[in-house]
Amino acid sequence: MTQEQIQIQTQKQQQLQRLSQQQLQVVRLLEMPLTELEENVNAELDDNPALEIGIEDEKNGSQDFETEEHEDFDTQHEREERQDALDTALERMRSDDDLPVYDTRQHDNNADYEEIVYGDTTSFIDKLNEQIGEHRLTNHQRKIMEYLIGSLDDDGLLRKKLDVISDELAIYHGIEASPKEIENVLKILQEFDPPGIGARSLQECLLLQIERRVQNGEWKENDEMYKNIRRTISSYFELFTRKRWDKIGSLLGLSNDGTARLETEIRKLNPKPGSSMGETQGRNVQQITPDFIVETDDNGNITFTLNNGNLPELHVSTAFAEMLTAYRDNKQSMSRQAKEALLYIKEKVDKAQGFIDAVKQRRETLRITMQAIIEIQRKFFQDGDEADLKPMILKDIADITGLDISTISRVSNIKYAQTRWGTFPLRFFFTDSYTTDEGEEMSTRKIKMTLKEVITLEDKSNPLSDEALAKIMKQKGFPIARRTVAKYREQLGLPIARLRR
Repeated sequence: MTQEQIQIQTQKQQQLQRLSQQQLQVVRLLEMPLTELEENVNAELDDNPALEIGIEDEKNGSQDFETEEHEDFDTQHEREERQDALDTALERMRSDDDLPVYDTRQHDNNADYEEIVYGDTTSFIDKLNEQIGEHRLTNHQRKIMEYLIGSLDDDGLLRKKLDVISDELAIYHGIEASPKEIENVLKILQEFDPPGIGARSLQECLLLQIERRVQNGEWKENDEMYKNIRRTISSYFELFTRKRWDKIGSLLGLSNDGTARLETEIRKLNPKPGSSMGETQGRNVQQITPDFIVETDDNGNITFTLNNGNLPELHVSTAFAEMLTAYRDNKQSMSRQAKEALLYIKEKVDKAQGFIDAVKQRRETLRITMQAIIEIQRKFFQDGDEADLKPMILKDIADITGLDISTISRVSNIKYAQTRWGTFPLRFFFTDSYTTDEGEEMSTRKIKMTLKEVITLEDKSNPLSDEALAKIMKQKGFPIARRTVAKYREQLGLPIARLRR
């Protein structure tokens, strides 16, 4: 039996939510990185003669976390050009194509802005190689030095064993160098800037920075503070990594205030000297401009500034606004040409005001989002320890700010924050949580970092199974199951035990 298909037309009432043009513009500007926003603002200035640049009479959105500085771009010459554009537009009134184009972009160098553009053609490795010339090295030592620099990880530490480097030099480059020779060259590398570069462990990294401060005269060898700091890192490093300051203070015979001062001084040391050189000297030579500048002083106080780059303050042209008012006051006696002029002026003024409002809303959204991130991740911004990042998801920030989750997602997608500890994408501060059988919530990132450290320090001739790793993790305060160990190990890109020999 054949089946006949019948098409029936019916009416259906459906309620749909559509974004207005203004909302779409806000979303579009919010997603833009700073450099793209600058280009967009300049294009809008060129396109709309009712939009001008200059200083607003009122500061908008001044907060404790935010300080902004602006430069007066509104010169007399630009005012005259804008007035000419307005007169020409009103005379011709044929189409936007007839409008003359004026270049309103700024060509003056802004030194403050240039300092916070990251990712020029000078890489982290290049900066270290430049320092090679400051030391007297043989050609043989220079080749070893260059290979050591190329073997550093992103933090500026050397994770490879010296005997492994010796083998790699012989096999891949035909350079015969004993581990002892390599160690001698490494000691020279550890004299490079920034202090702590080339260390083989966090402990060595911090000790190198301590000794550099003595060499620079910041501390003296007979100072009690220096002795306590060095003893803490050299003798009580395990307690230090577990943040047992009470125990450390007791062993050193310090009062509570003395222990607090010791902790403050040690926190001034940088566990990641490579990242302290910034993205300009980092491995990633792609241009990155941070949207936020987060500053942490030695007392742990945190402030942040929105980076406005070369963005000028925008306002509606006074000439356009006055002309719009004049036309409206005489609307009844208007000629047809005058009415066309009124419509044109109103369209341009509305568009200019809408663009200004969208830029302001973008700024406010970025501000309250970054403030919420700092509130949750305050500990990380104070000490730079990635293990201190608390579990945080988009919804957490949405709940604090009152913004939609999709808005938080757009903000965190391609925005960067420059901190005392390096420059990070905002998504770096978001981390999932793991809930133990006892209901305790832990950061998955902290668990993964600990797992990676355990695997890195294992005996490579007898690597640990996932079951053994689970037992060690439990001893370290992370009671996770074997299957969870396996999942995190795979996410870290680490193979099973028999392939790690």
